[in-house]
Amino acid sequence: MRQFIDLSVALENGLPSDPPGMVPAIKYSDHRAGAEMMKLFFPGLKTEDLPGGLGWAVESCELSTHSGTHMDAPWHYHPDMDGGAPALTIDRMPLSWCMGPGVVLDFSDRPDGYRIEPADVDRELERIGHRFAPGDIVLARSGGARYWGSPEYLVRGCGFGRDATLHIVEQGVHVVGTDAWSWDPPLPLTAQKFRQNHDPSLVWEGHFAGIEKGYFQIEKLANLDQVPPTGFTFFCFPIKIKDASAGWIRAVAMIDD
Repeated sequence: MRQFIDLSVALENGLPSDPPGMVPAIKYSDHRAGAEMMKLFFPGLKTEDLPGGLGWAVESCELSTHSGTHMDAPWHYHPDMDGGAPALTIDRMPLSWCMGPGVVLDFSDRPDGYRIEPADVDRELERIGHRFAPGDIVLARSGGARYWGSPEYLVRGCGFGRDATLHIVEQGVHVVGTDAWSWDPPLPLTAQKFRQNHDPSLVWEGHFAGIEKGYFQIEKLANLDQVPPTGFTFFCFPIKIKDASAGWIRAVAMIDD
């Protein structure tokens, strides 16, 4: 039997899922408002002409391309990738990379702000009995997902450093993802470390790894605890936004029993 598991969060009006200024705003127009709109399209139409006096429902959204469950393109990280090639935007993502064998790595027991290193990745692969293959899509449980919907979400969970990111993508992996707000450790926690040692190599290091080796990255995944470490197909086709740094996706795991 085939099972589908939704790995996406819902876009919600005013939900504190992003820093101030980036929180989604959704305006809902109900069926009564829709009836008034329809009169503009059909001169002479009366409310009583419509079924129950009701028209269409419509929503308008004010979003960032990084709202909700979304995929970052290499253009988000830098104008260049692969050591000097033009970075791909989200509309230029190869569609063949948007589905493939899913691999879930569980780092949810790490402390908030923990920086995942290559050795952490290798130990988790050994635990689940897997070796990366070209085309694998690697998804990480960060420990931050349980805080979704609260301001704490922005500072919870662990993330990937430069070396761990390159360790994954250099093995033929084109797409990675996390259930945290960012692929990197939470930015406010990294900022605290930067204030202490002023080491610029800590700044957005997982993302900046894409300058050396281009890759696509999913953020704000959900329900990764409901899928097995391996043995499922993952789908992540992004909305096609011309020349954009990211696009929203409906992330889905398909499991064949």
